[in-house]
Amino acid sequence: MAVADPSESQRLSARVRAGTSADHDAAQGSGFLDALAAGRLPRDAYVDLAAQHWFIYSALESAAVPMSADPVAGPFVRPELARVPALAADLGHLAGPDFAERIVALPATVAYQTRLDEVAAHSAPAFVAHHYTRYLGDLSGGQYLGPAIARAYGLNGEGHRFFVFDGIRPPSFRARYREMLDDVAWSSADEDAFLSEVREAYRLNIAVLAELTERWTS
Repeated sequence: MAVADPSESQRLSARVRAGTSADHDAAQGSGFLDALAAGRLPRDAYVDLAAQHWFIYSALESAAVPMSADPVAGPFVRPELARVPALAADLGHLAGPDFAERIVALPATVAYQTRLDEVAAHSAPAFVAHHYTRYLGDLSGGQYLGPAIARAYGLNGEGHRFFVFDGIRPPSFRARYREMLDDVAWSSADEDAFLSEVREAYRLNIAVLAELTERWTS
C-alpha cells in the first residue's frame, strides 16, 4: 500500500517555519536592522554588523568542510552560498585590508561561534539547522536589506557583496531548499534535534542583534 504524502502543515519545512515564526519576528523587531536600512545609524554600525557576520560565517563555513561528506548535510553545502569571501571583500573595502587585525567579536558573537564549533561540524541536524537559519534568511529578508543599506550608505557595487548571491535566483532556490528539507529521511529524534537547533540559532542571532542595538542606539 502506498504511503500518502504528508499534508503541507506536516512537512518539515512548514513545521520549522511555523515553530520559529515568533523567533523570526523577534529578530526583525530588534530595530537595529531597520535603523541601518533607513540610514539612521553611522556607517561604522554597518561595518560592525559585517564584522560580526565575518566571525559567524567563518565558523559556519569551517564546519561545512567536514560536513560536505555527510550523506545528509552534504547536499546542503553549496559553494555559491559561501559568504566569507564576500564579507572579506566588504570589510576590506569598508575597513581596510588589515580589517582582520582590528575587528572584535561581541560577547554574543563569541557565544554563537562557540556553539557552531561545538555542534555544527559534528551533527548533521545541527549543521543543517544553522545553515538553514543563516542562508535562507540571507536569501529572504537579506535581499531587501542589502539594497536598502547600499542606498543609505552610498555603496555603489562595493561594500555590500555579502547580500549578493551570484548565480542564484532566491525564490527558486528557497523553494528547492525547502523541498530538500522535506526529503531528508530523518528519525523523529533527528527532526526534533533540527527544530531545537534552529530555535537556538535564532536565539544566538537575536543576542548578537541586541548587543549591536545597545552599542549603536543607546
